Amino acid sequence: MGYLLTPIILLTLLALIFGTFFIVKQQSAAVVERFGKFLSVRHSGLQIKIPLVDNVAGRLSLRIQQLDVVVETKTKDDVFVKIKVSVQYKVIKDKVYDAFYKLDFPQDQITSYVFDVVRAEVPKMILDDVFEKKDDVAVAVKAELNDAMLNYGFDIIKTLVTDIDPDAQVKDSMNRINASEREKVAAQFEGDAQRILIVERAKAEAESKRLQGQGIADQRREIARGLEDSVKVLNGVDINSQEASALIVVTQHYDTLQSVGSASNSNLILMPNSPQAGSEMLNNMVASFTASNQIGEEMKKAKKAKETLGIGMKPKKPEAKQDETPMDSSTDE
Repeated sequence: MGYLLTPIILLTLLALIFGTFFIVKQQSAAVVERFGKFLSVRHSGLQIKIPLVDNVAGRLSLRIQQLDVVVETKTKDDVFVKIKVSVQYKVIKDKVYDAFYKLDFPQDQITSYVFDVVRAEVPKMILDDVFEKKDDVAVAVKAELNDAMLNYGFDIIKTLVTDIDPDAQVKDSMNRINASEREKVAAQFEGDAQRILIVERAKAEAESKRLQGQGIADQRREIARGLEDSVKVLNGVDINSQEASALIVVTQHYDTLQSVGSASNSNLILMPNSPQAGSEMLNNMVASFTASNQIGEEMKKAKKAKETLGIGMKPKKPEAKQDETPMDSSTDE
């Protein structure tokens, strides 16, 4: 008989030991009831209760928890959007009793308040303002939840609007608008770049023409000096100016033909293409210059004669009358 009682006694002692002691984890709280009535709140550590009399009714976490709520609502400009609100909350350590006994499902209560506030604030805004002022929506949700949930032992740490999802067609329209604006800006920048390029190209061309004209002027000046020196050299060997000019024209004619012949892809054509034609052109030019000089000399002479004739025809000033007093005969004697 004693062999049967021993195991029973051991089992009873073990049950009493395990029923007396219990452990509460860090950042958590245990609610102890005695015969179904609230007795106390136990915090982290090894705790004691009376077996078969006291009971651990439940445990609550004192850590910060997060609840994500997705609300679908309409904006002021009649656009339906889905807004995701993340609520971070925790149980107040001194109000574990309220959190455990006053609310059965606190997440449902928080969700209801989030729906109410979001659907009251977002319809006051257009879609662009919802994106720009999402922090205002989060602040309004937090203020409403703090006032409501504080009485139930919950502290709202922070509320965040983490996502705003308009209708797919609305998003496509917004993307097209954004793309059009960017294309417009790109076109403006491209136009400015083209204008700057055209202006700079015109400046470069003007500078090139100026330098080219200066080079041509210097070239012609040096050619004139060379021709002058050539004429002086030819005059030194008893060749007059007309013969020297004809010789120079013929020489330049053959030099030009040689330069044209040395270029393989030249399109230059000399008309007329004979030295006699160049000589005739030179003779005509010389005759023209001679006639022009003669006409100029005649005009100068005519002008000078006219000036001389005008001076001779000017009226002379009257001379002063002399006194006609007769001289005495005595004086003459």
